Amino acid sequence: MNKDTDIAALAQGVRAGQRRALARAITLVESARSDHRAQALDLLAQLGTDRQALRIGLSGTPGVGKSTFIESFGLMLTGQGLRVAVLAVDPSSARSGGSILGDKTRMDFLARDPNAFIRPSPSQTQLGGVARRTREAVALCEAAGFDIVLIETVGVGQSETVVAQMSDLFLLLLAPAGGDELQGVKRGIMEMADIILVNKADGDLKPQATRTCADYAGALRLLRKRPQDPEGFPKALTVSALETIGLETAWQEMQTLLDWRRGNGIWDQTRQDQASHWFTEDVRQGLLQILIDDPATKAQMQRAQNDVRTGQVTPTIAAEAVIGRFRALMTRQ
Repeated sequence: MNKDTDIAALAQGVRAGQRRALARAITLVESARSDHRAQALDLLAQLGTDRQALRIGLSGTPGVGKSTFIESFGLMLTGQGLRVAVLAVDPSSARSGGSILGDKTRMDFLARDPNAFIRPSPSQTQLGGVARRTREAVALCEAAGFDIVLIETVGVGQSETVVAQMSDLFLLLLAPAGGDELQGVKRGIMEMADIILVNKADGDLKPQATRTCADYAGALRLLRKRPQDPEGFPKALTVSALETIGLETAWQEMQTLLDWRRGNGIWDQTRQDQASHWFTEDVRQGLLQILIDDPATKAQMQRAQNDVRTGQVTPTIAAEAVIGRFRALMTRQ
């Protein structure tokens, strides 16, 4: 069987919703090999974009219970007859580049649900809390017929807002905390969040979770009003993923927000803006790779790197010299 037939069969399997085919397809798009990249682009072209799912991005502080929330929330959704895909981006091993935490092992019940699919992916060197090809993995899950795609990021950080550029809803999951912890949450990610969920609102932590939710609600009111939100959004809610409390209410609030955005043209506009953003990003990354792969550029970078290592020149000056070569090449053309 030739490669073209292999890709055609793989595309057929993905569209039929075959889990093994979807797993193989995601592995293909995540590969860094040039021959695999060409096959991945062929696969994506054959699958098209006629199927679309609700894309929900989820971030949160380490230990807040993201995996527990996703499992409880996912089971609630599959219980309603929806098909749910989870793309869990894990921190990478510095040695092997693979996932460290393995979210699939922490969502045992959801992993066995026939209407769910969980795929952990290593973040590798990619900033923003998502893997390099997460967006393409989302497209594959949509082609496989999933209704909802949950994108779990590595964890809250200064660059975690990238997931908001590939999702329809961005949820920020936080734990009951005091004032100092509240100040530790970056304003940037607060401004990107559509709904803040204060988890662990059960047992002895319930009163503290209620107070924390009120604190975040007050903080949200101080932020500038966003054009993509109706009155009352973004908002903070309490949930207990462990005891499955507040999940139905949170889901209803998400649907209320989505219905408003669809009715006011925000949904379509956001999808168009995101597509434009990723087009520009892909062009930028592609051009950068072409320049880096140029033999003469590689040689110059190696020489400059040696000069930097031996202290003959500063990193800034050495980098400017390499960039100057790019500019000269572009001017001659």
